[in-house]
Amino acid sequence: MKYDVLIIGGGPVGNYLANLLARDFNVAVVEKKGSFGGKACTGIIGAENYERLGLPNEAVVNKLRGAVFYSRIQSFEIERKTPQAYLVDRRVLEKGLAEQAVRKGAEYYMATTFKGFKNGKAVLQHLGETFEVEADFYIGADGVNSSVAKAIGARTEAEFLSGYEVEVVGEFRKDFVEVWVNKDMNEDFFMWVAPVNEGLARVGTLGSIEALNRFLRVRMLRPTSIVEFKAGSVGFGWRKPWVKGNVALVGDAALQIKPTTAGGIVYGMLCARALREALMVGKLDEYERLCREIRNQISFGMRFRKIFRGMSQENIERVFEVLGSAEAKEVIEGQADFDDHVKTAKAILKRPKLLAKLIRISPAIVRTLL
Repeated sequence: MKYDVLIIGGGPVGNYLANLLARDFNVAVVEKKGSFGGKACTGIIGAENYERLGLPNEAVVNKLRGAVFYSRIQSFEIERKTPQAYLVDRRVLEKGLAEQAVRKGAEYYMATTFKGFKNGKAVLQHLGETFEVEADFYIGADGVNSSVAKAIGARTEAEFLSGYEVEVVGEFRKDFVEVWVNKDMNEDFFMWVAPVNEGLARVGTLGSIEALNRFLRVRMLRPTSIVEFKAGSVGFGWRKPWVKGNVALVGDAALQIKPTTAGGIVYGMLCARALREALMVGKLDEYERLCREIRNQISFGMRFRKIFRGMSQENIERVFEVLGSAEAKEVIEGQADFDDHVKTAKAILKRPKLLAKLIRISPAIVRTLL
């Protein structure tokens, strides 16, 4: 068996890449699971990018037009008239993209495990049978714990956190997500409530299961009202290189993940577009350069993450006072971008009054963001 491109990993990014390539290349996708979905993933994607990427409408389960931010002692609300983000069903998203790719000519090897490379071929295992597949290019889209990354000896410099999320029955504002920043409950990350509808929400955090349990109690959500539980891991940082020879990494396998929110679908798909461009001209080593904007976003997110880790809850309260002001809300509601956090930070820092207030809280905040 010989292909132009063998994609290892049939998650959202791997399947999206298969869609991008199937018209122009002989493509196959290897997926170790027997079905799609099932991973811990809140599935919030910016509305603008969702449309721009051409993702399937049937995967959207809710449209979010605002957010309420809570600290230990205060809160503020950001609201827009139109949806700014979509909550998606990851299984429907992955399967829909896979179906589209197959219709375009891609072939799928489900319930098949990548075991490594041997003499320039991928060694695969399906139901106990081991076989080899050859391709001109191999793409690792197999997640944070990428076997392809290990096979090419990629180095990892990252902070890894466990993630926990439940779907719980309760009462929620359907089109508003909740973001809770309270280091008394969780020193590692924020907590979120993403409504599926008025009576069901995805609630989670990164760090420890104890932090999630504490938050559920504070949010007055009963453990006995949980109807689904998922766990996973996420990595904030760098995995290098993204390209080695005729092998490339994309999506979570390359740690193309937002350190600010832990979302990875959009960054991975935008890099998949860059990867397609490199493959189309036969210059795989151009991929990282073409994906430089995402690299810049990750660099910014890492600086932001460093700020958060070093801040006390008292300083977080002071930042909330600034961001909850009328001027800051005007900027955020008018100029903030759900997926472009560099743009959002620059918009806030361009306001002299807001900049001065943030400097008084901590000059390091402004230095790091700039």
